[in-house]
Amino acid sequence: MDEYYMNRALKEAKKGRGRTSPNPCVGAVIVKNGKPVATGYHKKAGTPHAEIHALQKAGEHARGAILYVTLEPCSHTGKTPPCCRAIVDAGITQVVIGMLDPNPLVNGGGVRYLQDHGVEVAGPVLEKKCFELNRPFIKMITTGLPFVVMKAGLSLDGKLNFQQGMGGAVTGNEVKRKVHRMRDQYDAILVGIETVMVDNPALTTRIPGKKGRDPVRIILDSHLRIDERATVLKQKSAAPTWIFCLDSADPVKVARLRDRGVHIFFVGPGEQGLDLAEVLKRTAERGCLSILVEGGGHIHGSFLKSKLVDRACLFYAPVFAGNNGVSTVIGLTAKDRKGAVSLTGTMIRRIGEDVMITGDIVYR
Repeated sequence: MDEYYMNRALKEAKKGRGRTSPNPCVGAVIVKNGKPVATGYHKKAGTPHAEIHALQKAGEHARGAILYVTLEPCSHTGKTPPCCRAIVDAGITQVVIGMLDPNPLVNGGGVRYLQDHGVEVAGPVLEKKCFELNRPFIKMITTGLPFVVMKAGLSLDGKLNFQQGMGGAVTGNEVKRKVHRMRDQYDAILVGIETVMVDNPALTTRIPGKKGRDPVRIILDSHLRIDERATVLKQKSAAPTWIFCLDSADPVKVARLRDRGVHIFFVGPGEQGLDLAEVLKRTAERGCLSILVEGGGHIHGSFLKSKLVDRACLFYAPVFAGNNGVSTVIGLTAKDRKGAVSLTGTMIRRIGEDVMITGDIVYR
């Protein structure tokens, strides 16, 4: 039964995807006499945690009950009081955790607090699933960098479009809808200036029949070439637009863009433009734990060459684009299969007439 109720807690936790950063997604279920009496999930940073929502719903039914929670309860005071104290005060007799919290402020401290106050602790249960749910949080808390997913729609011969300098999707409408659902669950979307100049994208979330959450729009533009009439600069969105460039950018243009609410960040040069590790560090410091890198080819190549991509999500259309299209990855080389960047844990799924391939990146 532990796995059954932990799966229910995971289902609760997933409701917070894309909304909780810089906190993790957490779900909780309270069970008494073999029956669930309350559930809860963390909705947004600075608001009550999953355990508190569940305890408030359960009320007196929490006394003598079991609490299932996907992540070890916190034992420190942050923007909210520690959950462990509330669990003890509510009379919970057993806590089943999905995984320990790698945050140095917790990292076993929650388990010790509960045990020291007479609460039995069991677990981990479904640890792999709980870990996967919070890959962005875990990477940030252990490395200081966000979780990076390279996303691309491409042809069978690996092209992002049919003609260089011309926009237009290679994949179909089903993939478009899938991508917008993905954007709804990521903190930021990142593109290079070439993509902005060719496609003139909005970089927003558009889900039919649902109010989606826009990710932060990040543009890498070393020399601040962006057209001030670009669509991405005209969005009426709760999410900001961030441009990363060199400090040699035109100060007058920088001032104009900042006056329009655009966030301009100066970073140092890198091997192929900007220092990408510095870009990612700056985004993590501002609460972005997950980033969709949507190209183009030079950006994909630079991120892979710098070993900064964690996962790839590639949508293949059943077409050949030919010689005039832009390659999905530019600037990355491999001598042979053994030395090539590859995927592990690969999953394949059909999306309409297209095929989605996902997997974690393996660097040689």
